[in-house]
Amino acid sequence: QTLISSSKWLQIHGLKRNKLSLSQILSQIGFQHRKDYVTTLGKLVASRYADGLFPQYERAQDGSVYNLTAKKELILHFVDCLMGAIELYKQRMEWLTSESRQIFGVIQERCIVIVLDFGTAAATEFDLCRDALSMVLVEQVTQIAKFNLIRAAQDLMKWQQKSTPVSEHTVKSAVTWLWKLDHMTAASHTNSAEALLEAMSDEAVSS
Repeated sequence: QTLISSSKWLQIHGLKRNKLSLSQILSQIGFQHRKDYVTTLGKLVASRYADGLFPQYERAQDGSVYNLTAKKELILHFVDCLMGAIELYKQRMEWLTSESRQIFGVIQERCIVIVLDFGTAAATEFDLCRDALSMVLVEQVTQIAKFNLIRAAQDLMKWQQKSTPVSEHTVKSAVTWLWKLDHMTAASHTNSAEALLEAMSDEAVSS
């Protein structure tokens, strides 16, 4: 799914090269109605030969006017292209706001530490947090290079001493470690800061 979604995103980034911005489309289906400065009049004057000869489109952004010369077939071609582009954006947005990405966003870094601070979470909320973390480990951490887990607590807890290469075995191990954690009382702000500093002390980590 990640590979497919990445492929779709590349297609979306390719839209600019395929000339589907408004300015690019207008330049392909017509030409800009020009104005020029007339010295004797001391002002900009627009040509009038095209008035009534072509359908015209005025851009709200800058007030420029385009004379449209394209045949219906070309217009319909751009309609199809734009509808395809809209569908790609919809699919991308659905992917970006689904499953673990809805909670954590998309992890783009190659080496990360996840700092766990469960605050005052009740036992049921604690399990919901672990469900969400398990989801991000399986769905996203499996796609990067290295990771680690650190829990903010009175006695700081680390899954591994340093960030560890991602593999099926290490991800399963991290999920198992996560579900063996005890439900503790809330960590203090000092504990949270210590956990963050410990995460930042690993020079390999980028996030």
